Amino acid sequence: MKAVTLGEIMLRLTPVGYKQLVQAETLEAVYGGAEANVAVALAVWGEEASFVSKVPANGVGQAAVNALRRYGVDTRHVLRGGERLGLYYAERGADRRAGSVVYDRAGSAFSQSVPEEYDWDAIFTGADRFHITGITPALGEGCARLAETACRKAKEHGAAVSCDVNYRGKLWGKERAAKVLERLFRYVDVCIVNENHAKELFGCTDERTLAERYGFTHVAFTYRRTKDAQHNKIWAELYAGGEKVQSRAYEMEMVDRIGGGDAFAAGLVYALGHGYPLQNAVDFAEAASCLKHSVEGDQCLIGSEEIAALAAGGGSAQVRR
Repeated sequence: MKAVTLGEIMLRLTPVGYKQLVQAETLEAVYGGAEANVAVALAVWGEEASFVSKVPANGVGQAAVNALRRYGVDTRHVLRGGERLGLYYAERGADRRAGSVVYDRAGSAFSQSVPEEYDWDAIFTGADRFHITGITPALGEGCARLAETACRKAKEHGAAVSCDVNYRGKLWGKERAAKVLERLFRYVDVCIVNENHAKELFGCTDERTLAERYGFTHVAFTYRRTKDAQHNKIWAELYAGGEKVQSRAYEMEMVDRIGGGDAFAAGLVYALGHGYPLQNAVDFAEAASCLKHSVEGDQCLIGSEEIAALAAGGGSAQVRR
């Protein structure tokens, strides 16, 4: 399976341990971004994964590209140019203190890119799946046009299109988000959204209504219940063809929450791309999300065999010898 993702890769800066930014004297640096995280997971699982983006032509941009190449992601379609790489600062939460994210991405190379810069025929030749999130069109009207063009070109080349709504209130308002995403939905086959955003953006409280309104083949609703900053419960539902299934629920003590939704999206792309039955597909995707929460950094670096074992009811966490 060849999968293509398009989006912004950023430099993530995080205080050591559970310090707040106002306390931090040292920041840990990793690279990530929703669509980049999906590409990394798919490459780790042995798939042909291509990431499309734009980074500045300097050492920081090259470091971001190298962070993807080390896991086998095809970066041939990452353009060079622009002024800067986007940043974000991520504080880990502790007990009743929530984690937080501060964005510093205005004017980034990717946010200033336009559809005409990309060779869409080369990008989508042989592609089976294309994945995008609602973060890309949130970066401005130019990126909204870029996202819509990419989805249209993917469909023209016969690729199945998946979209993780991934609404970020710090990037855009709900009214504009709904309006722009509905333009993308004309090309989308698989929609992923959490229960709250489905209702707040589209007025839908169930997967079937969303699928029938926009013509999706598959709709996944993700759920999260928070006990405190380290302890969450997650599960998901997947709808297709009049059938709805639910994954196992996982109660977790989290190491790093960032990227859990991207791991779910990658797992669903992987499972559907390999023709998994509906129940197996949502089980694999949710197991990937669960295990990602045990890994520091943005990406799910857990092998597909371990994910499949957890999805099948394993996962004792005993040391393997």
